[in-house]
Amino acid sequence: MSSASAAIPQPGRTKAFLRLVMIEHSVFALPFAYIASLTAMFRLDGNIHWGRLFLVTLAMVGLRTFAMAANRIIDREIDARNPRTAHRELVTGAMSVKHAWTGALIALVFFLGAAALLNPLCLALAPLAVFPMVLYPYGKRFTNFPQAILGLAQSMGPIGAWLAVTGEWSWEAVILGLAVGIWIGGFDLIYACQDVDSDRDSGVLSVPARFGIPAAIRGARACHAVTTALLVWYALATGAGAFFWLGLAIVAGAFLYEHSIVRPHDLSRLNRAFFSVNGFIGIALFVCALLDLAVRGLSP
Repeated sequence: MSSASAAIPQPGRTKAFLRLVMIEHSVFALPFAYIASLTAMFRLDGNIHWGRLFLVTLAMVGLRTFAMAANRIIDREIDARNPRTAHRELVTGAMSVKHAWTGALIALVFFLGAAALLNPLCLALAPLAVFPMVLYPYGKRFTNFPQAILGLAQSMGPIGAWLAVTGEWSWEAVILGLAVGIWIGGFDLIYACQDVDSDRDSGVLSVPARFGIPAAIRGARACHAVTTALLVWYALATGAGAFFWLGLAIVAGAFLYEHSIVRPHDLSRLNRAFFSVNGFIGIALFVCALLDLAVRGLSP
């Protein structure tokens, strides 16, 4: 193979990288960034600014892709010792660490480039969004509460999306950001329950490994109750209409369903709760929020 052809990214490597970062999981946080940015646009002048919305999308996907790649690289030795994660690309050799870092840095460049194009404040605050993303995989090495770091990292999305539109701080965006962070931290508590035995054997720290699965499930329920309360607060703070409240009712129902199918002594439907229900929550609330803003006068 010539040096020129070797420099061209191979399709297999691209697919392996997209599997590595689980690109489809952008569905969890991205809808809430859209809710924040569209609400900010409604407040600003009542119009959708498609260019800014595209840059928000680019920034969110870029940062999340970087974070997931860094997570997989940092945790590759832990993943190799866990039967559930031993098939991951960096463990099996389907992707090299070098190529994973290349993809991660490209994603980071996209994030920083989008932040720079949005406004100077977004670029100045960009490192604050990157730091917890890198800290999170190390969290399980020094704290029993790494989900708190994950929640902090994920809370940046709606706050940054609002800043991207207005260039100004918003406490409404902080409320939404906290709701997102606590929501994601809560369902990650559930997800971590399946790794209790492996985590204890490997010395990996987590709430389920330290306090047990029942405590983790109770913690997740508390997180989702707080999430619901924060979303109600956000609706009141932003003067949301009937469609948004309908979305909140759907979210509350989804939380009840999620916690009805995952029990401390029955994790057989954990993946359905983690992937299907939580993916549905983000999309459902975004659709309802969009309808609400449209009815209230948001113009394309």
